[in-house]
Amino acid sequence: MKRTHIILLIAIAAMIVGLIVFSAGDFSTYDTIGSAQQNPGKFVHLIAKIDRSQPIEYDPVKNPNYLSFYATDSLGGRTKVIFRNSKPTDLEKSERIVMKGKMTSDHFECNDILLKCPSKYKDDKKELEKTISNLPG
Repeated sequence: MKRTHIILLIAIAAMIVGLIVFSAGDFSTYDTIGSAQQNPGKFVHLIAKIDRSQPIEYDPVKNPNYLSFYATDSLGGRTKVIFRNSKPTDLEKSERIVMKGKMTSDHFECNDILLKCPSKYKDDKKELEKTISNLPG
């Protein structure tokens, strides 16, 4: 094997190791509220629904960077969520939310909220079904 081939293979291996090390934080999985409560302080992603039986606390006049609500996951876990930023638009209409943050002793300290709103596509789906059923064939 030539010396250049060996150097090239070592460089490729180093780049692969570097990519794995620098992107290790991006390969996170979704946790449940229960597993996040067992590991306080660990950065996690949670998928949950807003507990509509509890009020959403947000007063933009008093403090525009404080939002508080309760969330439940698919396994029935429930926690208070505190988001120290402005309230996302259409939060109440969202069917599911993805929250990124850390669990503390009594609440989930959320850094980022992603809204999942499949309801906005329901009308388009109905129109598509009408169009398909009206096709000749």
